Amino acid sequence: MAKYLFLVPVLLIWIYSIHVCSKAKLPFWHFLVGSVGLFIIMVIYVRPVLTEPLARAVAEISSIFGNITGVFQANFKYGVIFIGNLKEVISMQIDFECSGLLEMIVYISVIAFFPVYSIIERVMVGILGLVYILMTNVIRIIIICYVVHFFGPDSFNIAHTLIGRIFFYGASIVLYFLVFTKAQIKRQKVGGFGYNTDH
Repeated sequence: MAKYLFLVPVLLIWIYSIHVCSKAKLPFWHFLVGSVGLFIIMVIYVRPVLTEPLARAVAEISSIFGNITGVFQANFKYGVIFIGNLKEVISMQIDFECSGLLEMIVYISVIAFFPVYSIIERVMVGILGLVYILMTNVIRIIIICYVVHFFGPDSFNIAHTLIGRIFFYGASIVLYFLVFTKAQIKRQKVGGFGYNTDH
């Protein structure tokens, strides 16, 4: 509870630092101070509030596919998924790591201060990116559940730490390429030449 007493001064110092960087025309430091500061603030103050609801949401959305096929079911209240196979039922807790919240916080922190987009574009791309991260994380959970269902509980570690992560981080690389790298390349301008012009 004591950490919330520092929220206002922390926000004021952060906002003032961003303002100074902007006034001094230091775009790199404006981006760095803004995005890193927002990340730290969200990890400290937002993560504890959103972890459990997001974990429940991931479990519930994932369970739609599990219920259709009868492979797994979710307990929304506790954010637990029950995976059935021929021998037993395996439970999987959706915690902070599985919720995808950290990846969402990183994405929001970067997009909020990414100078290529206008404010309206940042909001729109930010929302679309969050939905993308949520859904790819849901698909990751579904993949893990299906692997465990067909190959048994011994396959959980491989499914979770290897197969699931390869899929999720591969999908994240695609997102970051489209949102950040490709957008910056298309909008960069050198002299009179730019990719968004007819020159």
